[in-house]
Amino acid sequence: MNPTENSDLLIRVGHSPDADDAFMFYALAHAKIPMRGFRVEHVIEDIESLNQRALRRELEVTAVSCHAYAFLAGDYAVMRSGASIGDQYGPVLVAKSGADRRVRGKRIAIPGKLTTAYLALRLFEKDFEAVFVPFDRIPEAVAEGRADLGLLIHEGQITFAEYGFQKVADLGLWWHERHGLPLPLGVDIIRRDLGGETIRSFARLFRESIEYALAHRKDALAYALRYGRGIDEGLGDKFVGMYVNDQTVEIDGRGIAGFERLLAEGYEKGILPEKIRPDFV
Repeated sequence: MNPTENSDLLIRVGHSPDADDAFMFYALAHAKIPMRGFRVEHVIEDIESLNQRALRRELEVTAVSCHAYAFLAGDYAVMRSGASIGDQYGPVLVAKSGADRRVRGKRIAIPGKLTTAYLALRLFEKDFEAVFVPFDRIPEAVAEGRADLGLLIHEGQITFAEYGFQKVADLGLWWHERHGLPLPLGVDIIRRDLGGETIRSFARLFRESIEYALAHRKDALAYALRYGRGIDEGLGDKFVGMYVNDQTVEIDGRGIAGFERLLAEGYEKGILPEKIRPDFV
């Protein structure tokens, strides 16, 4: 496929309904930059749904969990732009304030089987009962006692105290203390059957979209906060800053090393079926 020969080459792009993803895709959603001959259709679903759609090869480009990429490497390559990386922060394990902080043997509300949060938790502690809950219903599951602890992703990582929760562990900080590396949580992948020229051209377009958002932060943030599930501008800016930064423009050597270590350790612990090294374009 060659977008220079077809001004309407449709690329279906999956991303989550979260402020950081919306921020990255702002320029594409509003054609703020030259579109390089692509027409982008946005598919907005939670990250676990996107993981499952990628397993079915339904989308040309999509955000996925780094955990999920272990099952997708044959069909998709990783774009160097778009990574969500926690450098000494990441998914947060919480319990009700004053509750038992022990993790072993507890029922833990999890945002999806292929989320990186779940993989990191299994590396952190292998003895627990997973209760799979949509990510935005995890606080409710803990508050109602259907789970003893909850594993929070997205803006829940910084708003958990509002629900009356206490932090039990920050898995991104734990990962850094263990390996001295950041914890890559999500990446954007592109289907290999698009062909090398189309893949490279769209990867450049996506990088340009992220760069545009960072250069026009106020406007991009205003758009992104539509997906912020009630967080105010200050918290929204903080959350976007956590996951849209220089590593997002182009993942660096430490980010790649963290990704490779995550997949290798998942394999070594018997969680992943084979050892995968991420293939970047």
